[in-house]
Amino acid sequence: MTQLELINKLVDEKADDAKNLAKQIWSFAELPYTETRSAELLINALEKEGFKIERNVANIPTCFTATFVSGSGKPVVGFLAEYDALDGLSQKAGCPVQDPISAGAPGHGCGHNLLGAGCYSAAVALKDYLAQEKIDGTVIFFGCPAEEGAGSKQFMARAGVFDNVDFAYTWHPGFVNEVQSKGSVAIIGANFTFDGIASHAGSTPYLGRSALDATELMNVGVNYLREHMIDAARIHYAYSDSGGTAPNVVPNHTVIKYEVRAPKVDQMQELFGRVVNIAKGAALMTETKMQYEITMAFSDYVPNKTLAPIVDECLKEVGAPKWTEEDYALALEFLRTYNKTTLKTIKEGLLDYYTHDELDEVLEKPLDSVVHPFNKYENTYNSGSTDVGDVGYATPTVTLNIATACLGNVGHSWQNTAFSGSDIGMKGMLTAAKVLALSAIRTMEQPELIEAAKKELKIKNGGKYTCPLPDYVMPPIGKY
Repeated sequence: MTQLELINKLVDEKADDAKNLAKQIWSFAELPYTETRSAELLINALEKEGFKIERNVANIPTCFTATFVSGSGKPVVGFLAEYDALDGLSQKAGCPVQDPISAGAPGHGCGHNLLGAGCYSAAVALKDYLAQEKIDGTVIFFGCPAEEGAGSKQFMARAGVFDNVDFAYTWHPGFVNEVQSKGSVAIIGANFTFDGIASHAGSTPYLGRSALDATELMNVGVNYLREHMIDAARIHYAYSDSGGTAPNVVPNHTVIKYEVRAPKVDQMQELFGRVVNIAKGAALMTETKMQYEITMAFSDYVPNKTLAPIVDECLKEVGAPKWTEEDYALALEFLRTYNKTTLKTIKEGLLDYYTHDELDEVLEKPLDSVVHPFNKYENTYNSGSTDVGDVGYATPTVTLNIATACLGNVGHSWQNTAFSGSDIGMKGMLTAAKVLALSAIRTMEQPELIEAAKKELKIKNGGKYTCPLPDYVMPPIGKY
């Protein structure tokens, strides 16, 4: 039996366990830092498989590790699992009409139920392989909560959790099958608080100092900044406390949340410093006081290009998920739920994977049934962010994308929640598990490749992981 055949067998034998985990986590739909039932479900399943559990990792109650050691325990392989949901995205599984289970309730609109259960499946299959073949190595399942919130992996990396891990693999539900070539940008978030002096806006406005004026001046200043920053950067904001609802009172307190994204950590930090200076200027103009508190930050993610070709080859061996005509028909129903503007954008985005001539035919059966090759020369970034980037600065890391939804599916949507609980999602999840397990085996067999990957990492991080968060920032449990 070949390695591929054995891994297929090991994953398939326990496929029902993985699917049941994915469906239960999908039904829990727990928000960042509150994934108590989801984490406990995974912990119990991994304990039954012989993994040793460590809870409350990095002082996060829903963060844990599950470890299995075979022989000498070297090399050490990590799988990065997530299991948090998104607010307001409740939706019935596999239903191509918007129909929430509970209106306004959370839902797995990013497929993290599949991500977590898929990593479970990969970790168990690799454990079984090592035990059966009597091969040395350590498998660590990293239970990483709150990726949709303020994250956990940067806190884990800062605590040294990944220091002795030789390499880490993970995957993400998507709409194409590929080893992710593009990077993800760095992000930092902060709350800016302005305090002024309240006063009667009609009789004595001159005695007041408006915190709301300061906040709006900050927004104006940041809007002018947008012309003078790199094209790939982004700045977002939302009012947390706008100073009340009474127009005849000069507001004396406001809070506004800002997030700054840029391709590299140093670019992000430089741009964030400029935003802080604008806030200081707004306070000076209005004679108010300003303070800010950093709440979250992720490093940029760049795939380790030494290891990515290994995962790419394993993906080609495993192949794309095997879809049925019923799967294609359901996917087409979902694709037709998008309006004309969204469909136009979807088609334009798919030109990164298909030619104009291919596209119309492909969209008649809109589930990705091919493997798209890894591009080792890619140096651009997607505009999203993930705390996987911080793991990638601590140990060689690669992310795999597997189709679990229709081509062009919009993330963080009710459609995505529906796919995450569907048979289509489960098929993609089990494909990902096979690729991850096989990739780990092939990498473990090549110690010289692991060393080369670590040399690549050293060039990237200068020899050690540096957390983008100040030391005083703790996981914002119950606050984010």
